[in-house]
Amino acid sequence: MEIRSFNSTNRTLPVIGQGTWYNQDDDHDSAIDALRLGIDLGMTHIDTAEMYLDGDAEIWVGEAIAGRRDQVFLVSKVLPQNASLNGTVAACEGSLSRLGTDHLDCYLLHWRGRFPLAETVAAFERLQQQGKILAWGVSNFDVSDLRETVAVEDGSHPADDQVLYHLQERAIEHAVLPWCERHNMAVVAYSPFGHGNFPSPDTPGGRLLKTIGTKHNATPRQVALRFLLRRPSVFAIPKSTTPDHVRENAGAGDLILTEVEIARIDKAFPLGPPPKELPVL
Repeated sequence: MEIRSFNSTNRTLPVIGQGTWYNQDDDHDSAIDALRLGIDLGMTHIDTAEMYLDGDAEIWVGEAIAGRRDQVFLVSKVLPQNASLNGTVAACEGSLSRLGTDHLDCYLLHWRGRFPLAETVAAFERLQQQGKILAWGVSNFDVSDLRETVAVEDGSHPADDQVLYHLQERAIEHAVLPWCERHNMAVVAYSPFGHGNFPSPDTPGGRLLKTIGTKHNATPRQVALRFLLRRPSVFAIPKSTTPDHVRENAGAGDLILTEVEIARIDKAFPLGPPPKELPVL
């Protein structure tokens, strides 16, 4: 598994981690087994949120990492409606309790809400001073939001922006990704395979992914994931609850695509025009 610097945190992380945006019908035991297998395979960056399964996802993660907390880079998120000064602190303490840990490695604002960013950042700073979080960041932030965040007085620097990014949704490449790179922020791709719209094998793009994968003894999904990771500031957190998919995700961690292959994928899945708003899920 390739390891990269997580930019301003002075930490190194695997390029591929594990997301936990579970559905209500996901099986508890399978989800926990998958997370544990992922840790064994080097996917030690685990992302969750108080929103997921109304907090139950954090409980599941806590069960999965029990006895292995020091092996994991643990991330959770505060909902925007909770992101006041006192609300953020209370939400974080709730997440810590559900996760069974005394600190988060990174804590994110899930998306922009009604509370002033300065208030949320002040809460993050307080939590950091108390040792309850080691770093903080944002999610689903466009460039205008990022500019406002880094301009907050007496605030430290956000570690990352977690955004929607997959082959058929590359909007962040227009402005968000370059901006984050210039400001030493990591970019974390959620839903890197899309949501039920991964390229079909009977489409030109799907056939290309299969052709390239065959040359590397890799699957189309591994090729797609590795394409997203071609820039050094990007990490990905695919979700899986089956052992086969966990192994498949981890297997993309050391795949190397050629410049020609990257160019062919780029052409097959064009960037498209800049969006008026950053797409989110």
